[in-house]
Amino acid sequence: MDTDVIIVGGGHNGLTAAAYLARAGLRVTVLERQDHTGGAAVSAPAFPGVDARLSRYSYLVSLLPPRILDDLGISVRLARRRYSSYTPDPASAGETGLLIGPDPTFAAVGAEADAAGFAEFYERARRVTEPLWPTLLEPLPTRSQARSRVGDDAAWDALVETPAADAITAAVGSDLVRGVIATDALIGTFATLDDISLTQNVCLLYHLIGGGTGDWDVPVGGMGAVTDALAGAAAGFGARLVTGAEVTSVQPDGSVRYRMEDRIVTDSARFVLAGVTPTVLAELMGEPAPPAAPGAQVKVNLLLRRLPQSRDGSVTPEQAFGGTFHINETWSQLDTAYRQAAAGTIPDPLPCEIYCHSLSDPSILSPGLQASGAQTLTVFGLHTPHSLTAGAEPAVIRQQLTDAVLTSLNSVLAEPVQNLILAAADGRPCLETKTTLDLQNTLGMTAGNIFHGGLSWPFAEDDELLESPAQHWGVATEHDRILLCGSGSRRGGAVSGIGGHNAAMAVLATMTR
Repeated sequence: MDTDVIIVGGGHNGLTAAAYLARAGLRVTVLERQDHTGGAAVSAPAFPGVDARLSRYSYLVSLLPPRILDDLGISVRLARRRYSSYTPDPASAGETGLLIGPDPTFAAVGAEADAAGFAEFYERARRVTEPLWPTLLEPLPTRSQARSRVGDDAAWDALVETPAADAITAAVGSDLVRGVIATDALIGTFATLDDISLTQNVCLLYHLIGGGTGDWDVPVGGMGAVTDALAGAAAGFGARLVTGAEVTSVQPDGSVRYRMEDRIVTDSARFVLAGVTPTVLAELMGEPAPPAAPGAQVKVNLLLRRLPQSRDGSVTPEQAFGGTFHINETWSQLDTAYRQAAAGTIPDPLPCEIYCHSLSDPSILSPGLQASGAQTLTVFGLHTPHSLTAGAEPAVIRQQLTDAVLTSLNSVLAEPVQNLILAAADGRPCLETKTTLDLQNTLGMTAGNIFHGGLSWPFAEDDELLESPAQHWGVATEHDRILLCGSGSRRGGAVSGIGGHNAAMAVLATMTR
């Protein structure tokens, strides 16, 4: 054999697995189709002639355990945002809003009675997330073991056993406050809050479990700083990182065929770790694809000459954009948007939320841009399922979704955001849109799902087979030598490195049997 482990895909999980395995003395090769590693967790200049390095796909960090950084000797700086969120009230045409931070403004939106229930909702959630957080880097617990570890049946039932709608509506009464809580259950997930499948509950749990507290931080230097550090660690431990290598087939015996320029290369290894989606892996193996879970989001990156003014004169732009800026995401608006999208139309208004990376970390901008007051905005639109792209020209659906995002954003601003967008060297506005179709075509994310498929609970069912190390660690496939290591593994999703860590642990456990 040429190597011990071949890793298909050089995203952050593949790099994490490579670093752990190479550190253990194994011969590791990472094969990445693009001309750079990092996958969706990259920073790059998005606009010609403009010195701004944007996190073009993934953007915030919550689920990356400090233990992984410590194990691999990596230094990654994370900046805490001063405010949690700001939500303009559609009932006042955006002239009032709810600011969640040091001094929450529930009274400003007529929801003073919800302040205590809002705090209690998250306190109860932490009684689940804090004990479960450490288990993400351990062999899978069973459902019963996880429930026992939590030790609070009421909190467990509210987050895990019954639709999220029940706990949210019981906690708070305001349509707006309910929406603020609900959005974390719907990001990248096309579902209603009362869906009996509990898909929304799984999404909510992952958005609240990071660090046990659910804090989402800004990676200093952009998301690429995280994957650059992981790539450096993997290479430093001796892993071989090969870019421009398009894998064309994977065999159960560990053989991998890939194309490099005009050459076809075949290597073999004791183990193959797949950082690609389970659907892509099935295609590479010539097997039937698993059930699909299409993505449901659109992302727009903007570079502005300054932050826009909201219609709410009681908050500064720095406050409004200092956390997550919720737009048209009340409980009723989210429900209406879902039903419009399910009927095949782009929601109007489109529920969106904004993150301003440069307020917390101006280092992604050149000194000149910083001095000018320029700021980046990332707008994430919900309830835009991949089905909306069916039969549409990519450029047409991209423009339609862009228009929907900008229209939604302008509905709460005192000035059109288009008036503030900087121009690139080619004269075009500094604006880029990433649809589910773009994610599929560029990054190989099947149906544009940012989680590589449907998220799963971070525990096994009580009757689930957990015999092999791969099964114990939630990275098993139907083939002993082929393991998942990306976001499609159990406990995958977001920029966490957890899938890569757990795949590496499964390999090492198997080799020492």
